[in-house]
Amino acid sequence: MTGDILSFHIFGQVIVVLNSIKVSKDLFDKRGDIYSDRPVIPILDMMKWGWLVPFARYGNFWRQGRRLLDRDLRPGAVTAYRLMQQMKARVLLTRLLASPDEWEAHIEQLQGELILAMTYGYEVQGHNDRKITVARQMATLSSTVTFPGCLLVNDLPFLRYIPEWLPWFSYKSLARLGHELGEEVLHKPMEFVKESMAKGTARPSLALKNLQETEKLSRTEREKAEEAVAGALASMYAAGTDTTVSAIMGFLVAILLHPDLQTTAQRELDAVTGRERLPTFEDRSKLPFVDAVCKEVLRWRPVGPLGLPHSTTEDDVYEGFFIPKATLTACRGILHNPEVYPEPDAFKPERFLEADGSLRDDPTLAATYGYGKRICPGRHLVDTTFFIFIASLLSVFNIERGKDDDVRHVEYSFTGAGISRPNPFRCSFIPRDQRAEELIIADTMAR
Repeated sequence: MTGDILSFHIFGQVIVVLNSIKVSKDLFDKRGDIYSDRPVIPILDMMKWGWLVPFARYGNFWRQGRRLLDRDLRPGAVTAYRLMQQMKARVLLTRLLASPDEWEAHIEQLQGELILAMTYGYEVQGHNDRKITVARQMATLSSTVTFPGCLLVNDLPFLRYIPEWLPWFSYKSLARLGHELGEEVLHKPMEFVKESMAKGTARPSLALKNLQETEKLSRTEREKAEEAVAGALASMYAAGTDTTVSAIMGFLVAILLHPDLQTTAQRELDAVTGRERLPTFEDRSKLPFVDAVCKEVLRWRPVGPLGLPHSTTEDDVYEGFFIPKATLTACRGILHNPEVYPEPDAFKPERFLEADGSLRDDPTLAATYGYGKRICPGRHLVDTTFFIFIASLLSVFNIERGKDDDVRHVEYSFTGAGISRPNPFRCSFIPRDQRAEELIIADTMAR
């Protein structure tokens, strides 16, 4: 046991926690074939969520789904969605101007709309659209049931056999709920795309593109390929509705705690746009401070502070430490290591800036998206979506505390589940001035 590697046992399970980026890269990157498996999580088996790529075991099914996501979400491919991302960010501005008290619902809604449009070409039908609510329910459930120590059945698998008439000990009703949600997320959107293709009304989307590619295959091959496509895209759909929203919420808390940073970011934005237009992706290279704020949010309050645990496929030895097969390996504290990030609990965007104000490259920050072969395939999409939403918000709104909040006594806390986000808090979106309102209205009229 050292400061960089901690090892302990729980219910006979060996768990190794890595606390340095060097060790994480040595194991997850350089020895990826050994450290890229996932542990068996009994509640997920009970829910029949084996199609979820993030939780899939290291094997052919995972490789097929991962290959598809890597291809469609690589940096070059993600640029195709910039106009859509930009448009959704501006729709958010319109809705915030019209009903600012519903800010949280607007943010969640717009992210859901973006993911559904990109993935399935689906146009959301109002705030209560089932395709958004079911994905959000599944994301919340998966974050909860996979969090270490949350469910005893994950540590004592025999509990899965306890009959349902023993409600205090049975997990069958929870498993049934998860299965129903999973089946809806997996099948309903794909059915929509296939029906739209048959009618000739399908909009461009990842699902349409991948389904068209399977048409040249034999029937058996096509069925297998469609299963892989459905699982990969449903994984993106379920995960994408929650992660970016959580990052945006973390940004809001950071600004409420440090309003001076908002002023600095707005000054930079105004210098670039001249307050004649709203920001675009083409402005990003000229907005290093805004970019640094986004990066610091992801470091300060990472969306997945623990990440999903890896599992070893065989025995290994690292610097004299024996790590047996089926060991759970996870990372913790790397983004809050004081040797890498002095005053790690402080929110300091300047840590990502050079002395001349330009953006500093920081490879350690990639840890916010995971490690090795299991790094989040959607990281480039999250990065661009997060940036354009934040830049757009700052360009026209002042983000302030709730009207009745006492500045001296407001405290903000974050959930401890798999996906971390702030606990409920109040926030006000106030147009910076009349010019800000004019920019929002002009953009709304032009759409």
